[in-house]
Amino acid sequence: MAPHSLADDSLSPGLSNGHSYSAQDAVRAYTNTNGPRRKNMSHLRHTPSDEVHDLICVGFGPASLAIAVALHDAVEAGKLPRDTPTAPKVLFLEKQAQFAWHAGMLLPGAKMQISFIKDMATLRDPTSKFTFLNYLHQNNRLVEFTNLSTFLPARVEYDDYLRWCSSFFDDVVQYSSEVVSVSPGKTTSEPVSNFTVTSRNAKSGAVTTYQAKNVLFAVGGQPSIPKSLPSNHPRVIHSSQYAHLVPKLLSQRDAPYRVAVVGAGQSAAEIFNNIQTLYPNSRTALVMRSEFLKPSDDSPFVNSIFNPSYVDEIFSRSTENRRSLLGDARSTNYGVVRLELIEHLYERMYEQHRELGSDSTKWPHRILGSSDIAGSEVQDDRIRLTVRSLNKQDDNDEILDVDLVIAATGYQRQAHLAMMEDVADLLPEGSQSDEAAACNGLPRKTYDATVKGRPVKVSRDYSVQFAPGKVASGSGIWLQGCCEGTHGLSDTLLSILAVRSQEVVDSIFEGKMQN
Repeated sequence: MAPHSLADDSLSPGLSNGHSYSAQDAVRAYTNTNGPRRKNMSHLRHTPSDEVHDLICVGFGPASLAIAVALHDAVEAGKLPRDTPTAPKVLFLEKQAQFAWHAGMLLPGAKMQISFIKDMATLRDPTSKFTFLNYLHQNNRLVEFTNLSTFLPARVEYDDYLRWCSSFFDDVVQYSSEVVSVSPGKTTSEPVSNFTVTSRNAKSGAVTTYQAKNVLFAVGGQPSIPKSLPSNHPRVIHSSQYAHLVPKLLSQRDAPYRVAVVGAGQSAAEIFNNIQTLYPNSRTALVMRSEFLKPSDDSPFVNSIFNPSYVDEIFSRSTENRRSLLGDARSTNYGVVRLELIEHLYERMYEQHRELGSDSTKWPHRILGSSDIAGSEVQDDRIRLTVRSLNKQDDNDEILDVDLVIAATGYQRQAHLAMMEDVADLLPEGSQSDEAAACNGLPRKTYDATVKGRPVKVSRDYSVQFAPGKVASGSGIWLQGCCEGTHGLSDTLLSILAVRSQEVVDSIFEGKMQN
């Protein structure tokens, strides 16, 4: 998910004191003022690694955190047993060393772009202890936050809220644990009732296996960098690494660094703006395929596509209809920028026009619309970019020599497919009609993702559909954050996590639910 926020000079301390302002600094600003955190405990209890788990979640970002919160609240409400042999046995495996949410894009002054009401619990249960308002209350800031008269907290504060929530579940989370594969558990006959989850410790390399009836993938997005840029070059980074790496790569505030930002969305615009603030003598270029920066559409009727109830509406439609709808609604989330930031950047372009003239090649900060990176060349610690106009009337390429390239070019969401290769034989075979449609160049009607040539189809409750008789009732694999094509644009966002998590918990733990 691309971070949605607004970073404006007037709100940003930047490097005014000559020191870099990193994501860690921003987080520290909140944690230090509140003093040391007390030990928080949830109703979920640690399960010995040699026991069969009811659920293992791969990844512990916001999606899995919402699952943990929903499980706690179900136990709290008496819907699931507590402190008994039948209590939920769950485990979360996270490859990062600690909980982190878009830490590389916690820019100074950045604001959330969805209401805090769409937190981990409120839309499902406003009385939950895990609401954002209770977080404020527990940290003695509720009244002061109210005086801000906003539904949009700072991103760094919302990150702190998420980390506060995650701290309750330390007993059931294994950090620095990267899942390598999920395979059918050992069985002499079908159907499969358990899955083997294999993880590797990121620090020691030690491999551990666990058994689980159900496995949920919530691994988030993997940075996508255009093929026209050098691969694995230290001077080419993804926007998700921005706050971590830029202070190290560009360590001198007053140096005349040359920086290219690739992309046309919110993250690209934020970084393009922020670099100019951090390094006042820099020269920057925003290279984007679209002709203009486009504003996001957050009008109330269009925004209803992010309502939890709208998932039913989208899922019930045909594949062609869904694709058409999602294409029309892309302006709510993809390749768009908040209007305030667009206006701020336009004003900066105008000031350059007024002071330096109409020849934009003489401006220190440029927006190169309708352009693409046609090629790149490594020259010591610098990158030479060939920028090509997408306007067919213009055949002249422009050469940019830069110290750093930042690709704000989105994410891919396919990491779970590689981890699922060992369960491919449990999946249904593709139908001949699907294959014929694919061969004829027509859109596939029933699936897009495949594992070893077999389709990965997902039900309304986010469970993977296995071939009949292959997997026992009460066992399965579930997907979060990679079902946009069937469940809508909200699938990769924070908007419906509170409600969606309850739906998933109800499906997985249906047999344990108490009236």
